[in-house]
Amino acid sequence: MQRIEAFVFDVFGTVVDWRSTVTRELKQFGEKHNAGQTNSTDWGRFAQEWRRGYIQYTRRVAAGGEGSKNVDVMHRQILDNMLQSEEWGHLGALWDEQQRQQLNLVWHRLDGWSDASPGLYEIKKNKIIATLSNGNVRLLVDMAKHADLPWDAVFSGELFDAYKPNPKTYREALRHLSIEPSQCAMVAAHIYDLRAAAKEGIKTVYISRPQEESEPLGPEGVKSKAEGGEIDWVVKDFHELAKIAAEA
Repeated sequence: MQRIEAFVFDVFGTVVDWRSTVTRELKQFGEKHNAGQTNSTDWGRFAQEWRRGYIQYTRRVAAGGEGSKNVDVMHRQILDNMLQSEEWGHLGALWDEQQRQQLNLVWHRLDGWSDASPGLYEIKKNKIIATLSNGNVRLLVDMAKHADLPWDAVFSGELFDAYKPNPKTYREALRHLSIEPSQCAMVAAHIYDLRAAAKEGIKTVYISRPQEESEPLGPEGVKSKAEGGEIDWVVKDFHELAKIAAEA
């Protein structure tokens, strides 16, 4: 069997904790801008709806629908639509163009899970590590600097004019790395992403992150092939993955 040369990573939710970061920054933003009128706002729900809009948008475009391939543009479109809604319209009346631009960049400043940065440095000693994300390039670069994520390469749906789980994204990453599918492993906290990668012959690594999995998994959850499941490796954190990477 060919050795794994590269690990490519989903980023939102897998490497970074978007929910905690966005919720915290929304709360701080609300307190700074007209705090007296936003104290009762459920910022966690606001963050979740913003994220849900992202998922719906990228899935639609991945299936051939219309939409921007730049996630900054997408996030801003979703934000503006939310701020025109009945539920969030009171915030839309408070935040001007400059403030909305500032808020939209919160996705560039996401904090990594506690194991993310040290684990990636461990994996990088033996393998190529790269993003394979729907995030745009500048977002991923800013995020890497903010959270100390030592990528060897940044692959973005923006570069490939497609979003995951469109097969083109996985194929283009392999092409740019000059490797065969069996020499690459996809790491994600979302089973749909790994299933799409597996269809292209890429090895798969599942890591469970709090509140990230949206697909129904059944009572036994995700299992490795060694346990009779569909995933090559199931890990609890990036430190465990680093040990696997050293031998794979």
